[in-house]
Amino acid sequence: MKTLVMKFGGTSVGGAPAILQAAAIVQEQVQAWEHLVVIVSAMRGVTDALIQGARTAASGDGQTYPALVTDLRVKHTLAVAELLSDTDERTALLKALDAYLDEFATFCRSVQVLGEVTPRAMDAISSLGERMNARIVAARLRQEGLRSEAVDATELIVTDRRFQQAAPLMDATRARTQARLLPLLEAGIIPVVTGFIGATEDGITTTLGRGGSDYSASILGAALDADEVWTWTDVDGVLTTDPRIVPDARVIPVLSYSEVGELAYFGAKVLHPKTISPVVERGIPLWVKNTFNPTCPGTRIVREPESTPGTVKAVSAIKGLSMVNVEGRGMMGVPGIAARTFAAVASQGASVLMISQASSEQSICFVIPTEAVAGVIAAIEEEMALELSRRDIDRVWAMDDVVIVTAIGAGMRGTPGVAARIFGALAQKQINVIAIAQGSSECSISLVVAADQATEAVRQLHAEVINGGE
Repeated sequence: MKTLVMKFGGTSVGGAPAILQAAAIVQEQVQAWEHLVVIVSAMRGVTDALIQGARTAASGDGQTYPALVTDLRVKHTLAVAELLSDTDERTALLKALDAYLDEFATFCRSVQVLGEVTPRAMDAISSLGERMNARIVAARLRQEGLRSEAVDATELIVTDRRFQQAAPLMDATRARTQARLLPLLEAGIIPVVTGFIGATEDGITTTLGRGGSDYSASILGAALDADEVWTWTDVDGVLTTDPRIVPDARVIPVLSYSEVGELAYFGAKVLHPKTISPVVERGIPLWVKNTFNPTCPGTRIVREPESTPGTVKAVSAIKGLSMVNVEGRGMMGVPGIAARTFAAVASQGASVLMISQASSEQSICFVIPTEAVAGVIAAIEEEMALELSRRDIDRVWAMDDVVIVTAIGAGMRGTPGVAARIFGALAQKQINVIAIAQGSSECSISLVVAADQATEAVRQLHAEVINGGE
């Protein structure tokens, strides 16, 4: 049986007009696929409001969350009024939404009393937006004559206990997903599943990280052995770069799993960075499409790259970073310096986005989010106290306000001269490259540049390397 899993992001189900458009897409695809599963995010801005309510309550603020409850009730009630004409359906749905908003208020009162919001509590609170919207979308599909049922992903996706950043346990997820969804699909019912959330084996709600609805779609697509997974968003596909920086950025028709994985990791906002992994294992094609321009083909993401030698397909940038340097002549040839350095970084929970080390072994530099710098430097200095006192390590310091600019494309692999084109393009604009890294996959080259040169660097690489100086 041909199975399609479709995910609609926050902008794609952000209010009544967007939900109507999403429902029209579902109605069209019902004709083409025997089994159809829909995954939805919360309405646009709702998850942010839920998190704001929890955080302000934890600080002792008893005014903000009641106001947010009122705002969210109005937002969802207006959407329901526009989407549903059936009085009984509307009444039942509004009652269910009121129960979720009452639950939000109860959570916030508890958080206010305790004076803190734990990761576990935050997951329970931030899951409510998806729970509400899944029921709204399912009700709209029923009004359009489609058999549909809202399903909480807590019944399907089994995760570990890392609240806020949970990872799926795929064997258990596969078993539960097939047991719960296959009977619905065989009965001709379209499940509308909550994105972003899962649950531990004993039923405690978890979330997959912000933007995790993409990940949900990929997990469920793999669990159901789907033929394809489509993610609907508000852009025409994966673009060659950020259109806010380069207005003539264009859609990339085909990308490989490895290329889009690099793009997601290095700052492209189209896909959650972990999305690719479940579909890679089963070779399921993934599409990125535009809810508001559904006739546009979008971007198809497949196992093997379609590449022309020397081709760079995309340029991305990550901002808000600092480069930490550990340097000293006494480091040369001393085993374990790098391991101890990164153990200290790990102790602070900091994410390392790029590493570069000179062959002389006199310095190690790595790039991390700026907010983690103070803790990381303190941890390294504590770990290396003896080496610092002996002057084996001269200093540990950070260069703030840097950006990682990454050129991505499988066509770079094994092609001489690609790096020369990249550095030549930057040299034309006197852009200084502070550090360089290339992964062994040869799918990307990452460069560290000063933040005030990053925009010009992206534009120049797009113009000279992707467009070829057109």
